[in-house]
Formats: sequence, structure tokens, C-alpha cells
Amino acid sequence: MPGASPRGTYLVIADALRKEIREGRITSTVPSEAQLMGEHGVSRTTVRRALALLQDEGLIHSVPGAGRAVNGAADQRPLIERMTELITATPLAVGDPYPSEARLCEDFGASRTAVRRALAQMEGQGLLVTAQGKGRTVRALPAATETS
Repeated sequence: MPGASPRGTYLVIADALRKEIREGRITSTVPSEAQLMGEHGVSRTTVRRALALLQDEGLIHSVPGAGRAVNGAADQRPLIERMTELITATPLAVGDPYPSEARLCEDFGASRTAVRRALAQMEGQGLLVTAQGKGRTVRALPAATETS
């Protein structure tokens, strides 16, 4: 961020995010802390203060394993659920390649760390298998979940 802000840098970042949300440029997932740090050239602490302010205002909320999302956004389920659903929604069959980490980060607007954590859980559940140098493939289809 060029030059110091007399108002407090975190307030300037919060204002920018608030404006993007209100104008519809951010509609579901808020950019990751790392993205905001790079975009604004500030520390993680400054970004977290801005995000905490927006969360206190009720504009955004934390989504375990996925970062932060705009309140009222369509899909607020945990990342692991959305990534598991990708197998049946695409649809993928046993042996088909699962999308790359980079693609998943982009599609779900999540950090690489959050995506890797969800992938590890999916491997632990026996849904995916990793082949060195070949990426991940579907090992089993998720059990059908009942909706109420």
C-alpha cells in the first residue's frame, strides 16, 4: 500500500473490501489473507484486523477449512463437503483424475492450505488416491447423503 494512511491501513483495506462486496465484485468467498497481503503490501496482522472489522459488522463470516465468506452467499458449506460433492456432481468415476490443487483453489476460492487439508481428509476417507507424478484419482465414490 503506497504511503501510510492517516486513518489506519486496516480501515482502508476494510473500506475497499466493503465496497467490493456492496458492488457485487466479491459475492461469495473473500480473497485469502495471503492474496490480500500481496494486493495491499501489508502484514498478515493488518489484513486480519480489516477482516475482523468486517466480521464484527456482520458483513462476512469464517468458514472452517475455507476461509471467509460473504454473509448471505449461496454455498456456505465446509470446503470438504463441496470438494467431495465435486465427485458426484461432475460426475467422476473410479479411476478418473481429480482436479489439481491449483484448479480447486481457483474454483472454490480457497487457500492452497485449506485445499490440501480437505484433500488429505478425502484420501483418509478412501475417496482419493495419489500417484506420484500423476496427481490424484478417484478411488471410491462418496456414500449417498440424505437430504431432509
